[in-house]
Amino acid sequence: MATANGAKSPSSMGPKVLFYSILLTLQYGAQPLISKRCIRKDVIVTSSVLTCEIVKVICALILMARNGSLKGLAKEWTLMGSLTASGLPAAIYALQNSLLQISYRSLDSLTFSILNQTKIFFTAFFTFIILRQKQSILQIGALCLLIMAAVLLSVGEGSNKDSSGINADQKLFYGIIPVLAASVLSGLASSLCQWASQVKKHSSYLMTVEMSIVGSLCLLVSTLKSPDGEAIKKYGFFHGWTALTLVPVISNALGGILVGLVTSHAGGVRKGFVIVSALLVTALLQFAFEGKPPSSYCLVALPLVMSSISMYQKYPYIDKKKKKV
Repeated sequence: MATANGAKSPSSMGPKVLFYSILLTLQYGAQPLISKRCIRKDVIVTSSVLTCEIVKVICALILMARNGSLKGLAKEWTLMGSLTASGLPAAIYALQNSLLQISYRSLDSLTFSILNQTKIFFTAFFTFIILRQKQSILQIGALCLLIMAAVLLSVGEGSNKDSSGINADQKLFYGIIPVLAASVLSGLASSLCQWASQVKKHSSYLMTVEMSIVGSLCLLVSTLKSPDGEAIKKYGFFHGWTALTLVPVISNALGGILVGLVTSHAGGVRKGFVIVSALLVTALLQFAFEGKPPSSYCLVALPLVMSSISMYQKYPYIDKKKKKV
């Protein structure tokens, strides 16, 4: 099924997309544990992020060479097309990350996590505005169940962490407003990526390369006057690195490519389902490898996530006018 503007409907999810989604869920779920075990505390964050972007570009170029799309790139690629398809979402994501960094400092982890889940609704909203992809009543209900599950998981994760004791005005203007603005931007950028891949037929691998380059340039500029930039000048780019540091870096890079594939083939809303499902995977892996049992919130959230995924997949929006024809 396709929408009026030529985008594929997210209601149909073939074996390939299901495979990508499962891989992304596992990667998202395992990433916190892998990072915790493999990245030392003295590793400079900017160095790991930049290296991840470089690895992502290399992997995407290899995959493009493998499927033959790299050969015709010189003839088809244009700067304007690149800026429209990838430059704008990359800039939006960069702004979103900056807002999240501001919000981190002014909100306790529980409040931040709960407010950050609103990006699922904003993704659905912008998907409708940009791609005209409507949701059925039951799909909207599935999104509500997913939000409930995300809130429960956030409560379970942050219930033991105290508030930072910041006054109400500072919490509002430097905490709540930035994280809500970041959620809006996340939904917009995700929808723009879906539009570029489904309507403009921009390769997800090419978008990964372009967005990684733009994101890296933004990050490099930020290091000119940041603590990380000073630390790199003082200690060196690979300060604190070991051979194991490459494991989460490569894993995160592959996850970035999977995000592009899932968004391209299944849509930004489904990516939200993947991310919430990954929170459950993290809880299960923590139990398996660290002996930390899942919280009661996690056990309640599990059937909610499963029900929401089933409902969203089983009851897509059907245009009654087209159905009659």
